[in-house]
Amino acid sequence: MPDLAVVLLSGGLDSTTAAAMMKAKGYRLLALTIDYNQRHRIELAHAARVAAALGVERHITLPLDLRGFGGSALTADIDVPKGGVEPGIPVPPVPPRNAIFRSVALGWAEAADARDPVIGVNALDYSGYPDCRPEFIHSFEAMANTATKAGDEGQKFTVHTPLAHMSKADIVHAAAKVNAPLDLTWSCYDPTPQGRPCGACDSCRLRAKGFTEAGIADPAL
Repeated sequence: MPDLAVVLLSGGLDSTTAAAMMKAKGYRLLALTIDYNQRHRIELAHAARVAAALGVERHITLPLDLRGFGGSALTADIDVPKGGVEPGIPVPPVPPRNAIFRSVALGWAEAADARDPVIGVNALDYSGYPDCRPEFIHSFEAMANTATKAGDEGQKFTVHTPLAHMSKADIVHAAAKVNAPLDLTWSCYDPTPQGRPCGACDSCRLRAKGFTEAGIADPAL
C-alpha cells in the first residue's frame, strides 16, 4: 500500500500545490487545516473544497484559537499591511504559526501511522519567516525523530517541502503539471465585505506576481 502523508492544508496556492505534488508521486493523503480564528476565515471553506477535489482520505479542520496570543494582523485588531511587500519578518503571521501547526500535524502523523508530514513552504516564505527556513525544517525533522515513539523505534519521519526552492512562478508551473485545483484556492489575508480578495495585502501581491511571471491566468479570479 502507498505511503500515507499528512499535509498542512490552508487552502492556499502553496499548500494545495504541495498536496497535489505528493498525490502525483503516489502518496495517500490526510489533510489538516487549522482554524485559529483567523481574520480570513474564508480560507477554511476553500481548504475543504481543495481536500475534496484531491480525494484525501480524511480532512480535519482543527479548532486552535490563537486570538488570545495577539501580536498578529491575522488574529488581532491590527491593520493588515497593504503598502507593498517589504524586507524583514512580516507583521501578519501568528508568531510562530508554522512551528505550532507543524507540531499538531506531527501528532496526527504519529497517531495515523504516517511518516511523511508535508509543508508548502517556499523560497519567498523562508526569506522572511524564521519557521519556514531550511534550518528550521531540518531541526523540526530531527525533533520529530527524537520526540515520538515512532522515531524512538527507528521509524523515521521525513518532512517533505517540495516547494522549498521555488518562486511563486515556479509553483504555478508545478501546479499546472500535477493538475492542482488552483481554481478552488484562496490566498488573501483581508477579504472584502463581498468575499473577494483585497488585491493589496502581501499574500495577494505575491500570488498575482507569481501568475503574471508564469504567464498563466489565475483561475480563482
